[in-house]
Amino acid sequence: MLSRFILYKLLGWEKFVNIPLPDKCIICLAPHTSNWDFILGQLYTRAEGLNSKFLMKKEWFIGPLGSFFKKLGGIPVWRSRHSSMTDRLADLAESTPHFQLCVTPEGTRSLNPEWKKGFYFIALKANIPIVLYALDYQSKTIHCTKMIMPNGNVEEQMKEIKLYFKNFKGKFPEKFSIGEI
Repeated sequence: MLSRFILYKLLGWEKFVNIPLPDKCIICLAPHTSNWDFILGQLYTRAEGLNSKFLMKKEWFIGPLGSFFKKLGGIPVWRSRHSSMTDRLADLAESTPHFQLCVTPEGTRSLNPEWKKGFYFIALKANIPIVLYALDYQSKTIHCTKMIMPNGNVEEQMKEIKLYFKNFKGKFPEKFSIGEI
C-alpha cells in the first residue's frame, strides 16, 4: 500500500500503538504545530485502514479544496459562530454504528495553552471513549497508549489528557504547551 510505504519506509516513521481503535470514539491528536501533522495523519489513516473524520477551519473548504477535504472526511468548523456543533456531533455519534472523529485539542497550530474542550463534551454526551494519539517528531513515532472514558470531571480528566502529551515533541516544539497544570 502506497501510504504505508511513504509513512513507514520513505519518511521513516514508526508506530507504538497498543490501544485498539473502537468503532465509536474521539481521537485526540497532539501536538499540533504544523500542517505536516495533517499529512502524517492522513498517511497513517490510510496505511492502517482507518476511516475517521476530522475537524478543520472552514477557510480550508473553499473551492476545489472544499470537495477534496470533505472527501477525506473533513468537517468544516466556523470558529466565529457559536453553534451547537458539539451537540450535533454527539447526536451523530449516538445515531451511527461507526463514528471516529479526530480532533486537535489546541484548536490551532500556534501556541495555545488553553485547549478546547469540545471534543471532551462530544465524547461525554455520546458516551464514547477518547483515544489519545501523539505525533512525536523527535522520535518519528506515532503513539497511542491511553484511552479515557469521560466521566464528567472535566478539569481532572483534561489534566490527565494534557499530561499524557507533555513529553511529545511537535514539529515546532516551541508552538506546543499543555498550559498550567
